[in-house]
Amino acid sequence: MAAPERQAVKRVYLVAGELSGDTLGAGLMRALKARHPGVEFRGIGGPRMISEGIDSRFPLETLSVMGLVEVLKHLPRLIGVRRTLKADALAWRPDIMVGIDAPDFNLGLERQLRETGLTTAHYVSPSVWAWRQGRVKGIAKSVDAMLTFLPFEAAFYAQNRVPVAFVGHPLADEFPLENDRTAVRAELDLAADGEVLALLPGSRSNEIRFLGKTFLEAAERLCASRPDLRVLVPAATPERRAELEVLLGEHPTLQGRLILLDGQAREAMVASDAVLLASGTAALEAMLCHRPMVVAYRLAPATHWLAKRLVKTEWISLPNLIARETLVPELIQDEASAETIAQCLGDMLDDATGRAELETRFAEMHQGLQRDASRRAAEAIEALVAGLPLPASVAPERADESVGKRAGGGAQ
Repeated sequence: MAAPERQAVKRVYLVAGELSGDTLGAGLMRALKARHPGVEFRGIGGPRMISEGIDSRFPLETLSVMGLVEVLKHLPRLIGVRRTLKADALAWRPDIMVGIDAPDFNLGLERQLRETGLTTAHYVSPSVWAWRQGRVKGIAKSVDAMLTFLPFEAAFYAQNRVPVAFVGHPLADEFPLENDRTAVRAELDLAADGEVLALLPGSRSNEIRFLGKTFLEAAERLCASRPDLRVLVPAATPERRAELEVLLGEHPTLQGRLILLDGQAREAMVASDAVLLASGTAALEAMLCHRPMVVAYRLAPATHWLAKRLVKTEWISLPNLIARETLVPELIQDEASAETIAQCLGDMLDDATGRAELETRFAEMHQGLQRDASRRAAEAIEALVAGLPLPASVAPERADESVGKRAGGGAQ
């Protein structure tokens, strides 16, 4: 029996709110154009989405407002933008509206449009599984489907009976399944057989302030007992480099042992035997480089007190959340001391067999996330437009196996 003819997707309304969303949107647009050459796009996009052909009604920066005070200050303008986009979408009559991240803005717009009968989807799940889980009821009213990067996110939505498609993580598509530690060390002028630690204290000024000194003190302790150890510290921006240089001035014993890099975080991780990092996207990137790691995080005391009461996750790092078990140490708040960090890293560096096993496990997890996310997101949108079941994603699982057990540090 012949397969049913694919229903054409003619018009897609896309709304991205920042540069990461612009990258995701551009990939999605390319995948949709490959399947539906005549498809048109309208909404909000940045330079990448514009190059793919979106008719952007507002600049990408329109929705880029950070912080409670700033949001309140710009609220009347944002409400006006949402009203304009709603009218524009209804007049244009797309097959579907897809909000890309920016949940505070997009979920409201999606709900308004869905109430008129327009099909809607949201690409990139907010951290509803980690805190304020009651928001899932509002999400269910806003979207016909949630497109998630990670399997445990899909399990959470399935448990709460929200249509969901696990499409895989775009970063997993971007990172190679095999990497050459020796070749990268040669590029960085490092010995092929020496010990290397990658140290990533964070990309934000607050993270450098809370973690930078502790991370360098831990590196000092390790260097004192490991004469061949070299330490790589990628600076995310020129501003972070300047802050790190000030801190390094207080640690003269690291002179000649530590290399401060401009960017090159991936190269530093691939070259390393182990990674010390702040919780966040860097933990996922270290996993995708297949490198053992210690995750440390420290917040202002009041913020940590509040987070412990609001955040409902057993783990804070993505490798552990994805695996649903503790694969990497998580040192939070008072546990994130230089002494404890150095001890954990020393044990890791001494355990060559354990590191090799973890690298193999991470490669398997990487492969599980490498699903051609843009294509799968396009397939999900195609199914929604045609009124067909979403492509198979993950079996419904008990979401409380990975969320709701422990209040910890910051959510991803």
